[in-house]
Amino acid sequence: METQDKRIWLTFDDGPSPQVTPWILSVLKKENVKATFFLLGQQIEEFPKLTDAIVKDGHTIANHSYSHKNGWLTNKGKYLEDIESCQELMPNNKLFRPPYGKITKSQIAVLKKKYKIILWDVLSYDFQQNTSAERVQENIIKNTKAGSIIVLHNNTMSFKNIYPILAKTIQQLKKEGYSFSATW
Repeated sequence: METQDKRIWLTFDDGPSPQVTPWILSVLKKENVKATFFLLGQQIEEFPKLTDAIVKDGHTIANHSYSHKNGWLTNKGKYLEDIESCQELMPNNKLFRPPYGKITKSQIAVLKKKYKIILWDVLSYDFQQNTSAERVQENIIKNTKAGSIIVLHNNTMSFKNIYPILAKTIQQLKKEGYSFSATW
């Protein structure tokens, strides 16, 4: 995002997750950082108390669709319906992140009337099983600049790669003069 200062946005996709979300929240609280959680509707329904905990801690929640459909592989009507099913669970939300970052021009044309579509410029690759936590951290540190939007994942598949590095990465970014925002 455009910014004159060294403000960045830390985002977490795919939650909430009972195995991962409480831990992420504890790290963010300890580091005094606010983040944005792009949540799945089916996860919100299954774990409403975790969604409430994210909001209670002062973080932003946003729409990541109900069931993580790929916009390139889903017809427009079904894709939009899936997004609205999630939106019903967070009626004041104005943010949407397409799963996989895959969205068609016709889907964008409809969605941008109601949402600010948030993509990213720093993909952590924490979801890749053949990578290491150290490579995830190195990738984030190397590619972050003023205005960066960093994507991490709030799920069990990515946990092995974020567990060892989340606090250290936040601390390193702070040392480099970055501040964290959850305001869009």
